[in-house]
Amino acid sequence: MDRVWRRLLESVDGKISRRQALTRGLAAGLGLVLSGRVSAYGLAGAPASKAKAKSVIQVWLWGGACHLDTFDPKPGAGDDYTGPLKNPIATNVDGIRICELLPLLAKQADKYSLIRSMTHGNNGHETAAYMVQTGWPAGERDVHPCVGAVVSFFRGYGAGYKGLIPPYIVVTQPQGRFSEAGFLGNRYKPFATGGDPARTPFVVEGVVAQGVSQERQKNRRELLEKLDPLRQSLPHDPQMTALQQADKEAYDLILGDAGKVFDLTQEKDELREKYGRTTFGQSCLLARRLVEKGVPYVTINYGGWDTHKAHFQAMQRKLPELDKGLSSLLEDLSQRGLLESTIVWCCGEFGRTPKINWAPPWNGGRDHYGRVFSVLVAGGGFRGGCVVGSSTEKGEEVKDRPVYPVDLLGSMYELLGIDSAAKLPHPLGESAPVLPAKSENVRSGGLLKEIM
Repeated sequence: MDRVWRRLLESVDGKISRRQALTRGLAAGLGLVLSGRVSAYGLAGAPASKAKAKSVIQVWLWGGACHLDTFDPKPGAGDDYTGPLKNPIATNVDGIRICELLPLLAKQADKYSLIRSMTHGNNGHETAAYMVQTGWPAGERDVHPCVGAVVSFFRGYGAGYKGLIPPYIVVTQPQGRFSEAGFLGNRYKPFATGGDPARTPFVVEGVVAQGVSQERQKNRRELLEKLDPLRQSLPHDPQMTALQQADKEAYDLILGDAGKVFDLTQEKDELREKYGRTTFGQSCLLARRLVEKGVPYVTINYGGWDTHKAHFQAMQRKLPELDKGLSSLLEDLSQRGLLESTIVWCCGEFGRTPKINWAPPWNGGRDHYGRVFSVLVAGGGFRGGCVVGSSTEKGEEVKDRPVYPVDLLGSMYELLGIDSAAKLPHPLGESAPVLPAKSENVRSGGLLKEIM
């Protein structure tokens, strides 16, 4: 929180008091808005009555997971393609097989569908991440907002979102590959929790302070109020009233019931163990708690998949973590009746090269590969137990039913009741639809109607 306040103090012009700056910084740092307030452009995105999904949980496999080693195994391709992971296992859906290191997800296959023909052809982390999360081609003049920021606009601030918890949250660190908010501006950037949900306490940026008790927080607030002469001198000033309201909401999040959503000690130990006592496992549990509280968009930024070296050693660690956390999330959402209104999608910016690089210093590494990769989608109107598209015998090309980023995001927007052709507020007043129309630069295979 001190970091947020310092940034704000550096930006003020000297015409407001330190107390006002601190109050604004506290509110801004937590992404709070006053109740009933619409977007900065005076626009609101009222939820469509036909929307099947209310929330989204994005499991972002930062760095790019290999499709052959997760959801599109190729056991007959040979050792130079499979490596040691050559024994895929059956799932609870006939005909669908996945990597042998994902046995728990294999038991949940009826809840999700696999897209095995995702493609965009880009092998750069930044550009591929931008394409997958915005649906727009990279390299254009405008930086378009990612899906989380768009949902935050139409289902969050732009729709009069009244929750104290910000409508777009990243657990735990921002992705850092591109500006998630794009031209929508800083207001639509995600609130990154920081900290580690597997630790107690979970030190959430601006909400939970290491070594500072609630009693001390209350005492600090009371002292600030006593030291603020403007509270007494301008009791009816509209700006002061608004600042006091922002101050109240900020402290309600820190000290009240709203902030307790981040307190995972309220969950039973048995459930926490089921998710896995890892950063990723507890992030999945937190994501469930957040959508249960009505947060529209949560991203779990799960790094460690950029495996140019010693790929299979990394998979022995990463895949069991993914298996435990994601399978528990799907099961937990389903048992609580939340899966039917919550989209879960899991992928990275691309896949990894099907052919393994055994030469030193790579020692069995896989490189970037945007020609074909896999995506898991579940809930919110997506049917489970299906496979969309396929790749070739060795997973090197799309064999049938190519799916492009605009198709995946467009399908999610439709389930959320968001019109892909709706115009977003552009700082220069230019026309800025949510997604681009099909053109020479934007390839499309069509919405995922087969699983919607």
